[in-house]
Amino acid sequence: MGMHSPQQPKFSKAFGVVGGHVSGSLSLRNFALNKSRTWLLSGSHPPPVAAACIAAIDILETEPKHVKNLWANTKQLKSAMDDLGFNTGFSETPIIPIIVGESEKAKRMSNRLFDEGVFALPIVFPMVARDQARLRLIMNAALTKDDLDEAIAAFEKVGKELKVIK
Repeated sequence: MGMHSPQQPKFSKAFGVVGGHVSGSLSLRNFALNKSRTWLLSGSHPPPVAAACIAAIDILETEPKHVKNLWANTKQLKSAMDDLGFNTGFSETPIIPIIVGESEKAKRMSNRLFDEGVFALPIVFPMVARDQARLRLIMNAALTKDDLDEAIAAFEKVGKELKVIK
């Protein structure tokens, strides 16, 4: 069919809006429009959502400091989590997993972290393999060093409390 590899920005994560975008060849576009069930019966984004996506792209193009901050924050947090002994998997993106194993442990850890002021959603079976439950950390370019230090301290406290780390 001669399709190029599609690029799939996820507006819900990268841009803080909703939805996504797929770019590719005309063959890929036609295939997706005619065969993807989620597109067949869905409505288009309201104009404010499209405008928010365009504004987010404009900011990325004109203010590169945000991308620089995002990667610096990602590197700092991932390094700290690894140093503490957390299993961060093989992610090379600003979405960092903290793999804890049992689904119930991931839920307890998420709740305890919330008590400590940190929001980290649990991802549990069947969304991931059994005994591969995790917390999903989604980095933010606007977090300060103090914000990251506070989160790291909470993870250390709760991780030790729940025996996820030593």
